[in-house]
Amino acid sequence: MDIHWRKSSKSSDDEDSNCLELAEHNGEILMRESDKPDVIIRTTPALLRAFLDGAKQGEFDNLT
Repeated sequence: MDIHWRKSSKSSDDEDSNCLELAEHNGEILMRESDKPDVIIRTTPALLRAFLDGAKQGEFDNLT
C-alpha cells in the first residue's frame, strides 16, 4: 500500500517529537500518530471536515 503521510508544518522536525499524520487513500482519510504508525484511524472526508469545523468553533476546547 503506497501511502504518502503528511504532517502539519507546525509539527516539530525533532526526531523525538510525535505528531499526528494524515493521508488520503482510496477516498478515505487515514490518521496515525508518528510514534504508533501501525495504529491507523480511517474516516471520510465529510466526517473529518465536520470534526475540523467543530474544532475551529471551539467545541473541543474543554478537552485540553
